[in-house]
Amino acid sequence: MDKVVKSDAEWKEQLGPEAFKVLRGHGTERAGTHEDFPGGDGTYVCKGCGNPLFAQDAKFDSGTGWPSFYQPVDGVEGDRVGESQDNSWFMKRTEVHCNRCDGHLGHVFPDGPQPTGLRYCINGVALEFAPKD
Repeated sequence: MDKVVKSDAEWKEQLGPEAFKVLRGHGTERAGTHEDFPGGDGTYVCKGCGNPLFAQDAKFDSGTGWPSFYQPVDGVEGDRVGESQDNSWFMKRTEVHCNRCDGHLGHVFPDGPQPTGLRYCINGVALEFAPKD
């Protein structure tokens, strides 16, 4: 997978202020502020680079106010979504990011449904929905 690298000015122009704050600045949108995505078959892709990240059938309602998924499109051990330690806000969390453009997506927690037991809690502004053709 080829990396996508752009200047801050290019990212700002492409993404707009809120998506730039989240994807490039490791921000978090307020819970419940992002409109819900459509139902039906499809894939959630990175708003920064179009990298396919999460399938519609892995989405679930976590009650948190953010889109939640139990695994990325290529599984927990895949190469589309990367992880790193986030020790901000006096907490120890696992950040998830797009491996193609390094955009911040959200965090993953060990309190999700089976089959993985994981909850990928993702900022909706970091995603776009691509319906299945």
